[in-house]
Amino acid sequence: MAVKKINYENKIFAINYEIVNNEKEKVIVFLHGWGSNKEVMKSSFSSFLKDFKHIYLDMPGFGKSENEHILTTKDYANIVNAFLKKIIDNESSSPSSFLIAIAGHSFGGKVATLLNPKNLILLSSAGILEEKSPKVKFKIKLAKILNGLGLNKITRIFRSQDVNTMSESMYGTFKNVVDEDFQDSFTNYKNNALIFWGEIDKATSLESGKKISRLITNSKFYSYNDDHYFFMKHANDITTKIENGIL
Repeated sequence: MAVKKINYENKIFAINYEIVNNEKEKVIVFLHGWGSNKEVMKSSFSSFLKDFKHIYLDMPGFGKSENEHILTTKDYANIVNAFLKKIIDNESSSPSSFLIAIAGHSFGGKVATLLNPKNLILLSSAGILEEKSPKVKFKIKLAKILNGLGLNKITRIFRSQDVNTMSESMYGTFKNVVDEDFQDSFTNYKNNALIFWGEIDKATSLESGKKISRLITNSKFYSYNDDHYFFMKHANDITTKIENGIL
């Protein structure tokens, strides 16, 4: 485990990261989802893909990487890109040409897509807007009315327990990223993509995964009878497909 400081738009971000198989040249980067951390990805994949160097990192505001700024998904992509350039080019025997793939789970899938890697690996990626339930729609509408009346403190009762534990900077970031439509980003990705999904995923539906696969021309789609964290149980099969499917 190590920390690398990144200067992005005159702000310093201390990125906590870990490298596995450091002696290998070909690099795969793993990006966690919202509310998660690098340990979830590492515990799932570090035992596999032995011919690759793995880079696991806590994106700002998650795990052991702190964040005091309101960010967008594009900001995250730029910060991760700056981090990778510093790690791979400056401190490794592997230049950036050996960055073979970036894997992203959920929110990390959107960040990975913006990084435009040679091989994109999506694990139940966010980015497709899904119809909200009538209950959620009502809460959003009521919250907007109360905010307009200057009753912002009251709207906190409508936040989920997870959201209530966020700092104000991360809550502001959450509002920036939660309802993004990434259809154009998926359509504009022209390299090789492997898409993996949980068939009973309640966070990002199976239909969203199939839609992303249709939007990305050069993609292959695989699904498993499991939930949003399906990859934790099916990493062996997923990594075999990655080894056979990346360019």
